[in-house]
Amino acid sequence: MREFNLGFVLFPNLTQLDFTGPLQVLSRLPGGKIHIAARTAEPVPSDCHLGLMPTCTFQDCPQLDLVCVPGGFGVAGALKDTDTIDFVRRQAAKAEYVTSVCTGAFILGAAGLLEGRNATTHWAYTELLPLVGARYTPGRIVKDGNVITAGGVTSGIDFGLQIVADIAGAEVAQSIQLGIEYDPAPPFNSGHPDRASQSVKALVAPRYEASRAIYREALDAKA
Repeated sequence: MREFNLGFVLFPNLTQLDFTGPLQVLSRLPGGKIHIAARTAEPVPSDCHLGLMPTCTFQDCPQLDLVCVPGGFGVAGALKDTDTIDFVRRQAAKAEYVTSVCTGAFILGAAGLLEGRNATTHWAYTELLPLVGARYTPGRIVKDGNVITAGGVTSGIDFGLQIVADIAGAEVAQSIQLGIEYDPAPPFNSGHPDRASQSVKALVAPRYEASRAIYREALDAKA
């Protein structure tokens, strides 16, 4: 297969699994070359105290065939960073795939890439998608043209496998799934608000209510 440049965008306090989930899958794509881009070459802190090391900066990153923007509580800060938004917009202009995981969708939106498109994001933030011109569409992976958005956190693994299937075929994607033993069987059936109990939802509600307010403020400032 031809060389395929896959790039991830880093910013402080991103959710590391939004990034490392699809990274683990896409790093196994035949012909794939991974680029991890950030404003500087310094380690980028994630939301779980794990430092993430860029392989390039926004200035020296090559043109990407696929650009992926992870999410996390750091998105509100990234929305205010013109270097990050400009990098995503510039790369998206020529990329074959423009993608996001979780609330990374709002960075795509701030770059003007979701206007009039179907999109998804983490369940706690779907009501904010119209603020960036997107139509919320339920689904773990939502594709609209060359723009692909994935839902919250672990959906990035599903997204990665779908991308591999699109590029290299379903059998290659299945071989990667088998290699990483991605065979989910969680101990609890509470991974989506449609299935979680009211008491479980009450435990996380304050966290997301506060976060939505921060996101809304950041998005309103971009409008």
